[in-house]
Amino acid sequence: MLSHLLVAALAASSALAAPTVVEKRQASNKCANPRVRKAWHKLTRGEKSAYLDAELCLMDHPATLGLRGAKTKFDELTTVHILESEIAHFVGAFLPFHRLYIHAHDVTLRTLCNYTGPHPYWDETYDSASFTNSDLFSTTEPSFGGNGIGQNQCIETGPFASYRSVLGPGYRYSPNSPKCITRNINNFSAAGASQATVDGCLNQKDWLSFWACAEGRPHGAGHGGVGAEMGNPVSSPGDPTFYLHHAWLDRLWAQWQDLDPVVRLKEMGGNNKMRNGFGQGPPGGFPGGGDGTWPPPGFEFPPPGNGTGGGFPGGGFGGGPGFGTPEDLVRPEDVPEPVIEGDGGGNVTTLGHVLHMHGLIPDATIGDVMDTRGELLCFEYE
Repeated sequence: MLSHLLVAALAASSALAAPTVVEKRQASNKCANPRVRKAWHKLTRGEKSAYLDAELCLMDHPATLGLRGAKTKFDELTTVHILESEIAHFVGAFLPFHRLYIHAHDVTLRTLCNYTGPHPYWDETYDSASFTNSDLFSTTEPSFGGNGIGQNQCIETGPFASYRSVLGPGYRYSPNSPKCITRNINNFSAAGASQATVDGCLNQKDWLSFWACAEGRPHGAGHGGVGAEMGNPVSSPGDPTFYLHHAWLDRLWAQWQDLDPVVRLKEMGGNNKMRNGFGQGPPGGFPGGGDGTWPPPGFEFPPPGNGTGGGFPGGGFGGGPGFGTPEDLVRPEDVPEPVIEGDGGGNVTTLGHVLHMHGLIPDATIGDVMDTRGELLCFEYE
């Protein structure tokens, strides 16, 4: 009897002493003090103002990298997304690329604009009943301004109302016709951020299934729900709400990884290039099937948009001046074909796949960004 009790006590002691994989990562010297990313609606008024001021700083800071069309540092960030968009959507690198890209945005805010606050995310589940009433577009709190107005869908309120860029929509570059930031907020796509939809993604058991779910309705919710520029898959970072949307999507991926970190911090796959470009029909073969079916099994599109502001990636690109035209989604000759590097020449995305940042920050591999609390990245989500 005594021996049984001793065995049980030792087993219990061992169980209590053994940290989980997540706890080991949190305690690692590689990331001892992770920055905490917070939901926008939970930030104080002062924190919101500080973040918006830092974004304005990027819009005022001259471009330095010589990238196509970029006049400011904010433009440079947009240009990087434009240059890589063809191999950053409907591919296995979709979530890893945007994780590093949001990190590049965070680093740029801190190094150029002395920003010290948290990089916020837009908790779209909290707002899924009505994006119109989101704190992001508040008229009483510091916010990103309101909806687009009039035929051109330009925003006319908030800190970014006067910003003009020659980039977008899509691949369009208009050096003599700078354009405003456009929006066409609707609540049709917002349902793609519902708790039930998010839970459905978190319940997926493997990488390919999770990726298909995440890039479908949750991803489409923010883009289609904000509409206009944000609805354009190429130039959507031209609306600064982009960075909060993709931080939220990255949070969803991080939550899914933490449910089984032993497997999910190493699990990668899927095609590494769309079979067709954005302006040449459905990408097809997603995620890696290649059988031409569209939509592919497991890929859930957001509900259709209202026909006036897009609905990326599947709500029916409703068009409109803010979104652009189908021709704007065709990569022009002055935009080089993006380079796929690190996958051994095949069409399967690997941990060695290189994510190109074009000088914003050093390039990294997918393996480098799998863990938000690793050697390269050091942050976690509230």
